[in-house]
Amino acid sequence: MFVFGYLRASTSEQNASRAKNALKAFANQNGHRIAGWYIDNVSGTTMNRPELIRLLGDAEPGDVILIEQVDRLTRLDDAGWETLRKQITDKQLAIVSLDLPTSHLALSSTVSDDFTRSMLKAVNGMMLDMLAAIARKDYEDRRRRQAEGICKAKTEGKYRGRVADAQKHELIRTLR
Repeated sequence: MFVFGYLRASTSEQNASRAKNALKAFANQNGHRIAGWYIDNVSGTTMNRPELIRLLGDAEPGDVILIEQVDRLTRLDDAGWETLRKQITDKQLAIVSLDLPTSHLALSSTVSDDFTRSMLKAVNGMMLDMLAAIARKDYEDRRRRQAEGICKAKTEGKYRGRVADAQKHELIRTLR
């Protein structure tokens, strides 16, 4: 079993080093080393994440994807989450999330009986589905509140939008 660390930041300005240190410490505390790091700087609302795709291709049955929080893995809509979950399940990968304590047992060899293993798998699957839905709802709520705030600011004459990139516009003019 290999443990792979997956990190995702929504923008290139965000830094994954804090989360990377947390995952590394967690793996060490549980007697494991991170076999490889996969770091995306892409929104969790899309499946078009090169490092996640590479991770799913590299991982073998029984391997573990270690994440800090479920929302780092997905903010996908229902159909997208079903697709991703199926890929993970088909490859027989385990998801261990620092914010989901029941998932931590995937790193332990102490669960020996089939009943306990089956129950934990079912509970973790249900919890992952719930946390994935919560992550998507959080994303949609923030987008809605942002749109409401922009609309209000526009009506009050306070919203100006993004500042124009004068250099880029000048370059375009010179290329014409």
